Amino acid sequence: MREELTNPQRDAAIARIAARQHGVISIGQLKELGIGRQSVTRRVQAGTLHRLHREVFAVGHRGVSKAGRWMAAVLACGPGAVLSHTSAGELWGMLRARRPPSPAAVEVHPHVTVSSEAGRRRPGIVIHRSRTLKPEDILVRHSIPVTTPSRTLIDRRRLLPQPQFAAALRQAEFLRLPIAAALEPDHTRSELESRFLALCRRHRIPGPEVNVRAGPFIVDFLWPEHALVVELDGYEAHGTRSAFEGDRARDAQLTALGFRVVRLTWRQLKNEPAEVAGALRELLRK
Repeated sequence: MREELTNPQRDAAIARIAARQHGVISIGQLKELGIGRQSVTRRVQAGTLHRLHREVFAVGHRGVSKAGRWMAAVLACGPGAVLSHTSAGELWGMLRARRPPSPAAVEVHPHVTVSSEAGRRRPGIVIHRSRTLKPEDILVRHSIPVTTPSRTLIDRRRLLPQPQFAAALRQAEFLRLPIAAALEPDHTRSELESRFLALCRRHRIPGPEVNVRAGPFIVDFLWPEHALVVELDGYEAHGTRSAFEGDRARDAQLTALGFRVVRLTWRQLKNEPAEVAGALRELLRK
């Protein structure tokens, strides 16, 4: 028979579980500690538990982190639920954190994948039902069950515009996340981008944002806090007179908007990596 815990022991046990779970706990975990629903109600009324979802609570205060909201959403969806889609992309660092369009806007909801048989809707959570999610598609990152980088990219590929998907893939490569071979691009453009990201890693240059918007354009690489744009010039795409002139007109518009634009070629990345890295490092100091 399980030994009955005193109230101070239960409080300590709740604190330990919440500390592992970004400040949240589920009703099932409370039951395992011998805390029934009436006791949970009293704790909610006393302000030691704060309801986030129907059966998930923040411990001590409601102001949990984004990771806490993600964990709460996974717990609310029951056993086998995993963080997925946009939320998983953020957790892995492949996608930039999404912000509400205005301070008064409704907060962006977490995305969670469950088995196709899983039941009810959960207000405040975007639920995806899947028959194809396998154990090998799931990992734990920062204590949160989450789809693997490859599965996350597969899920997002169906929903993201191509430039945004390419940006997520390039960022995953930069972070050296495990990516399935089927997702790896093999065309020259991607090889050039991969070589540039490898140069940044090797020379410890802060990672740029990849294939993102700068003014009216999608640029190859951007350090927004430095207003620095790097564009890669592969000969196949940029070797004609019209392309040359178009690139210069584009650069002029970006410069007028306050961006500094650097263009690099395959030859420079291959033969002059130290010089390229030194120039970038100097630009990022300004």
